[in-house]
Amino acid sequence: QVQLVESGGGLVQPGGSLRLSCAASGSIFSTYDMGWYRQAPGKQREAVAVITSGGATNYAHSVKGRFTVWRDNAKNTVYLQMRNLKSDDTAVYYCNAADLRRQEYWGQGIQVTVSS
Repeated sequence: QVQLVESGGGLVQPGGSLRLSCAASGSIFSTYDMGWYRQAPGKQREAVAVITSGGATNYAHSVKGRFTVWRDNAKNTVYLQMRNLKSDDTAVYYCNAADLRRQEYWGQGIQVTVSS
């Protein structure tokens, strides 16, 4: 069982920045593929950024060039740096982990609100 705890969300003005963190339990974090997803009110959950166990990254088109995902395996943590935030980025952001068996785990989610 993997537990994921997100932190770093909040309220930010358009054009601002936030950094999300996701701390994972377990001793084999380095083998997990990790991802950030988000769900806005009335919309389906969508993938924002993913990083594989090997460090390869992929981003949703809407955030490419503004968001950066990276991982620190020594700290069992994955990060999402968000820059030039827009109102459309407002959502609950979820951390996701997939283990070698492709079993998925989810964090509880954290609110990010972009508003003036």
